[in-house]
Amino acid sequence: MAQTQQDTPAAIQPRIHVDTRYFPPAGLGLPALAVQTTRLVDTYMLWVGTTDVEPELIANAPLQGCLAKDWACAMPAREMSGTPPAATPLYRTSSSEASLSMAQRLARRFKKQIFLSIDMPPSLGSMGQEGKLLLAIERAVVETLKSHEVVVGES
Repeated sequence: MAQTQQDTPAAIQPRIHVDTRYFPPAGLGLPALAVQTTRLVDTYMLWVGTTDVEPELIANAPLQGCLAKDWACAMPAREMSGTPPAATPLYRTSSSEASLSMAQRLARRFKKQIFLSIDMPPSLGSMGQEGKLLLAIERAVVETLKSHEVVVGES
């Protein structure tokens, strides 16, 4: 007899969730951010980019961005807490390499595999805003992942 999805144990039901959030500019001269999270089992795939899309249309922001501008993957260490997370760049340009270290910090903090793509215009670096924007990006990602961790804990 075939099992229906209702009869299937929760452990083997599909658990892929996609969410896109809008973050208003964190400071003067900084752009708004969009964070798209794909939540899998013990893995987060994140795209973060600057956006000029209206908050109610934020789901369209990733379609206007670039996934592979600065993209990295990090895995948390299993047993030894002093061991840094293993990480590798998946794609990067000479002007962007922030995703690697940020993915490592996120993997250490949330104990999950992290795929992180950061899409920010190179013009912000020349304007001296890159550091402020990267801080705003990391704060937005941490806030997003914390909310997903609460949802996971409740299910």
